[in-house]
Amino acid sequence: MVPKIHHLQHNPLQLPINHSKDIQAHNQSNFKHVFQQECEALIVSKHASSRMKERGIHISDCVWKEIEHKVKEAKQKGVTESVVITNDAALIVSTKNHTVITAMDKQEVDAHIFTNINGAIVMDS
Repeated sequence: MVPKIHHLQHNPLQLPINHSKDIQAHNQSNFKHVFQQECEALIVSKHASSRMKERGIHISDCVWKEIEHKVKEAKQKGVTESVVITNDAALIVSTKNHTVITAMDKQEVDAHIFTNINGAIVMDS
């Protein structure tokens, strides 16, 4: 008896799925998120840092985050130089480069005239 020849079925091999593009896209989005957060973070200048130390000004992380958020809002509205007034202190902040230029305690604020400022942020907390 002659064996019948059957049509061969072509079963393609399954290539392994390359997840590296997914991982790379995820890593890029994480990097972008972290980079954006760092760019929005306020930088305290050497001068402002020494003033804060001299005057005993301490600002909690929670308040810093709120200040950063308000500075970002001010920048979107076109503010370039701002005074940020908190319960304990006043900060002069450049929204152009996210830098705290100087700081003063509440007693100094009461008798001070601010110049070259085109925005004010009053913090309630």
